[in-house]
Order: sequence, then structure tokens, then C-alpha cells
Amino acid sequence: MNNKLPTKMKAAVMHDPRNITMETLPVPTIDHDEVLIKVIAVGICGSDLHYYTHGRIGKYVVEKPFILGHECSGEIAAIGSSVQEFKVGDRVAVEPGVTCGHCEACKEGRYNLCPEVQFLATPPVDGAFAQYIKMRKDFVFAIPDSLSYEEAAMVEPFSVGIHAAMRTKLQPGSTVAIMGMGPVGLMAVVAAKAFGATTIIVTDLEPLRLEAAKQQGATHVINVKEQNSDKEIMHITNGKGVDVAWETAGNPLALQSALSSVRRGGKLAIVGLPAQSEIPLNVPFIADNEIDIHGIFRYANTYPKGIKFLASGIADIKKLVTDKYSLEDTQEGMERALNYKHECLKVIVYPNS
Repeated sequence: MNNKLPTKMKAAVMHDPRNITMETLPVPTIDHDEVLIKVIAVGICGSDLHYYTHGRIGKYVVEKPFILGHECSGEIAAIGSSVQEFKVGDRVAVEPGVTCGHCEACKEGRYNLCPEVQFLATPPVDGAFAQYIKMRKDFVFAIPDSLSYEEAAMVEPFSVGIHAAMRTKLQPGSTVAIMGMGPVGLMAVVAAKAFGATTIIVTDLEPLRLEAAKQQGATHVINVKEQNSDKEIMHITNGKGVDVAWETAGNPLALQSALSSVRRGGKLAIVGLPAQSEIPLNVPFIADNEIDIHGIFRYANTYPKGIKFLASGIADIKKLVTDKYSLEDTQEGMERALNYKHECLKVIVYPNS
């Protein structure tokens, strides 16, 4: 252990929806197989905003003072007694879900489905809007000097797109439609590009987000306020439809549109979570065309790929960072991300700035 470590730290704690205050808490104590991370950058995610606004997502309910934030990076501040993979000062990206390692899902390599997962900022597990967090060593990944802390934090939303690409077996030369250009959708554009898709069609209703998608590699952008996306996609694909569609917005109409955009024998990935649990889908279309539908829950085995892809310079995702806040201004950052979707893309909080 490093004796110079502080014993206290600052954290942004949510007490009620839309009420975050600064508190002083003990620095976490690490076990033999854990590392202590000085948190440098944390991205604000849609799930953070949902907890911030509603205090719950489905069965996960905030019942005590709670720390949000799970898209994070930082540097190693201390290592446990059995940790040999890292040293103090290493720059790292953090995969935020620690799994048990021995259940059926973990053994199958689908550890994102582990029922025992401890995921940052999913109640009751506190998140990363704090100066220090601890993490088991196998969910921490060294990053090259060429990768910024902001980019390393965005490996988390990027992983969702990589997982969707792997689940839908995206092939080089494929045609992809991605519905919804929030931060996950924008990183999904980079994932589609990384897996070799040559036609990447995206839809959204915010011009800022469509322009950002173009910068990240989208070949066609459709503003659903102004154009009929179904007709446009059929026009672009010569009436055939896309090989793969990913719905990332959690919008029922976007999901129906994503399904109708898929060619015979194509694949649909459901990434975004809608507010309602049941949405009508065209079942005869699914059956007649043998559409494969894939649910996407977080990701598994994506971080090494994500770090390599971003370090290769495949896309300039630093352009997606539009707003930066100190830990003290976390609530202001949350309000910005919540209310100014037409002006901001990715909001980053810096706990140690």
C-alpha cells in the first residue's frame, strides 16, 4: 500500500432525484486482488440521467444516498498484495461490472449475464463520481499514453457497440442502420466502422448529433423530423434493406423502423431500453424474412478490443466531448446532459481536477 494516500475523499452523492451534494467519505480500502484508482475522467451516461431523474431503472431502485457514474478512467493509486499486473501510476480504463467468475454465465464467457454482478452506479453499488474507487484487478485495463483519459472513459459506451457487432456477427462490407445518435449510438458508429461496415446509415432528430455521426464515420444521415427513414433506407440499399440494424435510442417507433429496415435473413439488435415493456412488432415480417433478433445487455470481453480500436486512431472521439465539469459541479453537468441534448454530446466530470 502507498502510505501517502489520503484517508478521506470528496464524492458527489445523490440524496434524492435531482439533488446531488458534495460529501467527504473514507477512501475505499482494497482487498488483496483489488486496485485503488484515482478517478480522472467520468462520462455521464443515459442510465446516470435516468437514476438522477427518476431514482430507479426497472427493478433497480435507489434506496440510500448514492454515487452515480460508471464510464471512468484514472490512474492506479495503490495495489493489493496479490496484484502483479499493475503498478502505482499506471493509466487505466475501468470495466465497471465485477462478476462472480464461477456461475454458468461467467463460465460460458457471457459474464455480462452474471446474476451476482456488482456494477458501478447500479443500486446498491456506488459509482465513480468520487476521487477514488476500488476495482478487482481483472476489470482494470492499462491504456497506452496515446489514449486520453476521456477516450479511455468512453471505452465503456464503445463496448456496447462492439458487443452489438459481435452478437450480430457484423462482417466487413456490411450495410448497417443505427437508430439513435446519443453517445452510445455515436460510439456504435465507430464500432460498425471498426468491424468493417462500408455503408453506415444513421437516424436521429438532432442536427448536432447527425453531424457528429458523420464525423465518426456514418456514410448516410437521416433526420427523422424531415425524412421518412424507412423510404430513405430502402432507397440507399436499392430496395434490399440493411444487413444489420441496431436500435440504440430506446424509442418504440425507432425500434419498429429498425426492424422494417432489415433485409431478408438480416439481423436486429435491441440496444436501447424503452420506457414501456411491451412494443408491437411485425411478427409476420420477422417470421417470413427469418430476422434474427438479439438483445444487447451491456457487453462482455470487449475492453481489450475497444482500447486497441481507439488507440489505432480509427476515429477522433475527442470531438464528442462537448462539456467538462469539476466534481463540485456534477449536478450542473447532469442538468446540462439532461436538458441540452441539442447542444451537447458527451459530458465529462473530473473528480480530481
